[in-house]
Amino acid sequence: MFTNKEEFKKIFQNNVVSKLGKPLNEVSSEDVYTILSRMMREFAGREWASTNQELRQDAEKQVYYLSLEFLIGRLLGNNLLNMGMLEMVKSGLDDLGISLEEIEEQEADAGLGNGGLGRLAACFLDSLASLGYAGHGCGIRYRYGLFEQKIVDGNQVELPDDWLQKGFEWEVRRADRKVEVRFGGYVETREADGELYFSLRDYEAVWAIPYDVPVIGYRGNQPDYHVNTLRLWSAEPVPEMANRNLGGAGNYYSYLNYNRSVESISEFLYPDDSHYEGRLLRLKQQYFLCSAGLQSILRTYDKLNLSYDHLPDKIAIHINDTHPTLVIPELMRILVDEKGYGWDKAWNIVCRTVSYTNHTILSEALEKWPAQMIRDLIPRVYMVIDEINKRFCKLLMEKYPDDPERVAHMAIIFDDQVKMAHLAIAGSYSINGVAALHTDILKEREMRNFYELYPERFNNKTNGITHRRWLMHANPELNDLITESIGSRWKTHPKELVGILKYSEDAAFQSKIAAIKKHNKQRLAQYIEQKYGTPVNTDSIFDVQIKRLHAYKRQLLNILHVMYLYNQIKSMPSLSMVPRTFIFGAKAAPGYYLAKNTIKLINRVASVVNNDPDVKDKLNVFFLENYSVSLAEKIIPAADISEQISTASKEASGTGNMKLMMNGALTIGTMDGANVEMYEMLGDDNMFIFGLNADEVMDYYQHGGYSARDVYNSDARIKEVVDQLITPGPFASNTYEFASLYQSLIDGNDEYFMLKDFDSYAESHVQIEAAYRNQQAWLKKSIHNIAHSGKFSSDRTIQQYASEIWKIRPVQG
Repeated sequence: MFTNKEEFKKIFQNNVVSKLGKPLNEVSSEDVYTILSRMMREFAGREWASTNQELRQDAEKQVYYLSLEFLIGRLLGNNLLNMGMLEMVKSGLDDLGISLEEIEEQEADAGLGNGGLGRLAACFLDSLASLGYAGHGCGIRYRYGLFEQKIVDGNQVELPDDWLQKGFEWEVRRADRKVEVRFGGYVETREADGELYFSLRDYEAVWAIPYDVPVIGYRGNQPDYHVNTLRLWSAEPVPEMANRNLGGAGNYYSYLNYNRSVESISEFLYPDDSHYEGRLLRLKQQYFLCSAGLQSILRTYDKLNLSYDHLPDKIAIHINDTHPTLVIPELMRILVDEKGYGWDKAWNIVCRTVSYTNHTILSEALEKWPAQMIRDLIPRVYMVIDEINKRFCKLLMEKYPDDPERVAHMAIIFDDQVKMAHLAIAGSYSINGVAALHTDILKEREMRNFYELYPERFNNKTNGITHRRWLMHANPELNDLITESIGSRWKTHPKELVGILKYSEDAAFQSKIAAIKKHNKQRLAQYIEQKYGTPVNTDSIFDVQIKRLHAYKRQLLNILHVMYLYNQIKSMPSLSMVPRTFIFGAKAAPGYYLAKNTIKLINRVASVVNNDPDVKDKLNVFFLENYSVSLAEKIIPAADISEQISTASKEASGTGNMKLMMNGALTIGTMDGANVEMYEMLGDDNMFIFGLNADEVMDYYQHGGYSARDVYNSDARIKEVVDQLITPGPFASNTYEFASLYQSLIDGNDEYFMLKDFDSYAESHVQIEAAYRNQQAWLKKSIHNIAHSGKFSSDRTIQQYASEIWKIRPVQG
């Protein structure tokens, strides 16, 4: 297509004229984005086709990663980087008076995910392609994302995230590869030659239309690059459904209702599950993904002309948390009903094909579905689940004949509920946690019975992040400095970042690190001032907490500490302290009142602090609305402090901790999730660890002994800030505005131990301030964090999945 800057400029300008019919000096930034993205997609299309041809010819084993979320962010800049064209295109556009950074701002963040689960899936796809593995994503093409967050009078307001309003330049609609998904109806059973045969009758049919997005691997020094596929499914009506009961009264309106019902399947991410209809829609989405994805996978497999006995040798299906668990009974249904396999042989094939990642121990996130709901929505699949459960319980009763309580606890169907995690464990050959601590908790506590039954299936795969997006693209100056210092090999072997350790006490290198951080802080400060009208002191400590709003993540602890600092300054105006800027970014689930109340409190504190002349030079607070991947790319390179303060044992892993570490932020955190493994590398010298550990938390949950009220009454600092939640004053305008937060802490006995950990947390912040005053020592700590972050590249994680779980090898490189 083009091999140098001048060729690029010529082809780009020709495209502007031929596609838009106007000269370059009349095009908008949006026009430029459209033309440039289409050029890059067409260019990548050649390698995409080449990769697919290579996969067909080599017939290597392929992995399919099923996930309800793929939080891929913007693609233009990242794809240019991976294609090896970023600098060429940037320079060429500069020559034409166009800013690539401004053009990237025209792209909407793809509304395909919510938080860490979806971002992890996106990082995994990047690493699969960059390492040359045949690994593809399978998800849903949501018409609307989770929601667009607006802050109005301090409150979160949810607006539609219409991310597809202007189209999605990177997708290709593949209507010729549509498949039919069937809901409802009844199962007709017949017997022939001593065998039972099952057919679904009077079902509601839905078309699943695939939209393919190229997943472009990093080119590095290679002459070409590997391109995998993210296949996203969109639900559309089947026109033939209009021909049913044509003579019936109201048929026209029934068909309109059917159309609306179909469109809702892929309309938006995570329907409200606080009512029956919302839960039913969530279940419908999950089966839609599993049925469509599996049909597509098996259609590709059929081209190999192999018996299904060999399916596990050529196909690995990985389910990202329990949402795609229905792929297990659906594959069983296909093998038994359509391929003619007996039960035992079919089950053996399924259990050698599917693997499962567990992401949580939170009870509310371990999915359970009413058996009747599944029976009504997908009756044949329910029959399969029921049979799996019967056989699984028979196995358990044979193994534990004197322990009926254990059998009941482990059953897949119990008390008219289908437990999806239990089904996932029973039907998978591998069950992995996402951090060493998390996996230990699964094995020793939450899933101990299953671990004792299937010890060989459980393993740990600590999460990772793609350093290409989160360092090379998000922080280009740091990327350049590292490359100048240790060469470029770290880009394909990220563990070699450790090479910069030799510069950790080098004054010149430290000075460059400091200058890069300052520039990134200035960039973020400019964004904040332009959007919110408040100037930001770039000499202050940028203290960042950016993650989904949940009680266990303890944003409330953070803002209570900010209130304490405010009280300190007000009582001692001459107090000497390093200026602090606390930055929050988070979305709360629309129905999660406590989380939304926390957002309101953060914004109230921000309004008070930022407008108080006694305080604003020492303390600032910002809640950046509508947190997203693209906003994270602005915040993370600017952070000095990374808040990873979840209640120990509650965060499975975390990946924000890794991104911030990779960009030189120092972590204040509990011994939770991947923080533990970070601490093993960094130690007390380079992290600020506080609070209860996981064993202590578990002991309190199991045996009691904690009284939040006692802590409240014994610590004047805590009593003051907690009372400020319900006392009219600087932060509360009345007694009830933040009463729910007060009640959760005192009347609810502080489920997540915020008051218990407050003293230790505050002491760690004192240590942070003391450390920051010694900039030479601080920069050394920052360099140590960057140097050790290579371990947390998703390349390492994917290599472990590939060799230890999926048994696949690179088809290239």
